[in-house]
Amino acid sequence: MLLVFLSCAPNSRADTISYADAVSVLANDCGSDIKKFCKGLNLGSGRIQNCLAQNAAKVSPTCTATLANVITSIKQRLAAQSSFASVCKHDTAQFCNGVQGEGNVLACLVKVKRVDDGQCGQAITDAGWR
Repeated sequence: MLLVFLSCAPNSRADTISYADAVSVLANDCGSDIKKFCKGLNLGSGRIQNCLAQNAAKVSPTCTATLANVITSIKQRLAAQSSFASVCKHDTAQFCNGVQGEGNVLACLVKVKRVDDGQCGQAITDAGWR
């Protein structure tokens, strides 16, 4: 799973990226390095990341930078998904009181335009749900 592959990153602000886009970006920017240094390894269990780290002195600067950016972005997406309920607690109470189920609450909040400009709207965007 890509999540395991992307397991160690600094925690900083960046635009989030979907898992599918992360794979595409990494294939584009790191494909030749992966073929050269990590041939035959699969994405799971951090094997590719570990391989690139072990060969860091030989891996292209573009791949190194891309990998770091993708890891940061995925971590931010996961953090936004984990913190959504608490970040949006006030907005949920104000605009979606009585709505049951996290998916239904999310659908309700996405419809409320006033949520877009605050922390809740940013959390929804960062989580990749909009």
